[in-house]
Amino acid sequence: MAQRLRAWGGGIAALACLAACEMPGTVDPVLTPRARPETVPAPAPPPVVRATSTESAALRSYLGAVQSSQLTQGLLRRDGGGPDTPFTASMLARNFEQIAFFNEYATSGLRGGGAQPLRRWTGPVRMGVAFGPSVPPSQRARDMDDVRAYARRLSRATGHPISVAPNPNFLVLFAGEDDRADLVNSMGPRLPGVTQQNLRAIRDLDDNTYCAVAAYETGPTPAVYTAAVAIIRAENPDLLRLSCIHEELAQGLGLANDSPNARPSIFNDDDEFALLTDHDEHLLGMLYDPRLTPGVTRESARATVQQLARERIDGPEAS
Repeated sequence: MAQRLRAWGGGIAALACLAACEMPGTVDPVLTPRARPETVPAPAPPPVVRATSTESAALRSYLGAVQSSQLTQGLLRRDGGGPDTPFTASMLARNFEQIAFFNEYATSGLRGGGAQPLRRWTGPVRMGVAFGPSVPPSQRARDMDDVRAYARRLSRATGHPISVAPNPNFLVLFAGEDDRADLVNSMGPRLPGVTQQNLRAIRDLDDNTYCAVAAYETGPTPAVYTAAVAIIRAENPDLLRLSCIHEELAQGLGLANDSPNARPSIFNDDDEFALLTDHDEHLLGMLYDPRLTPGVTRESARATVQQLARERIDGPEAS
């Protein structure tokens, strides 16, 4: 990544000394010396980047090959869909039910299996980003920019306050194979209700898992998320890394499942799309529509879900 250089332009002021005739009784001006500048503190040293192990290097090479293979196959699309991926209101409603009322994992401690009540956040989502020592400063800056931009997009799509902010309740962690456990163990338990035990699923990733998220209902109200932790492998190449940001942060808002029928969508294990699509923005808007409340069941919500889908595809006047 090319380093950006900021050019500072400095003007040179030339002082012209003008000779003047001495006049009787004049007083020589008093030249007040400029105040000496305060001591400027030394800049903070850049983060120390830890050398990676052979295991991390091998994983980085493997994930780079995965991305190259997917791109060669026409996967990891960034166009959001098009004429080749039409969808109707009934398809949108069906996909919402599959993605919002079911869970991707039947076990693992991340999320349970089977149909469950609707879950989402009710309070503001404050994302905090942290890095393992294996992530270099240039990559940290890019990741921060990507998370900030995506948080703004998620907030627009949901109509819910979502931002990168102090005192986070949604941690986004970037770490490599060598430092993931330490980062998860040190950062995760800072969130209320998050323990070493319920962090296990995102701390102990297998090699085929590029990223993961765990959302927690630790408050007094069932089905209301109060904390979340996303982990993104530092070994991911650029597009897989950005794809992880898009999918895991959206899933951490309440779209917890994947569906083979969802298209165009990142909530589909076929990896056709790398980045959030218009279809997915509709899902997020429906999830946070006030006509759906946390805890509502799939059956009780069905008529409302169908109504919301018709309004989004056919217009607000759709009945």
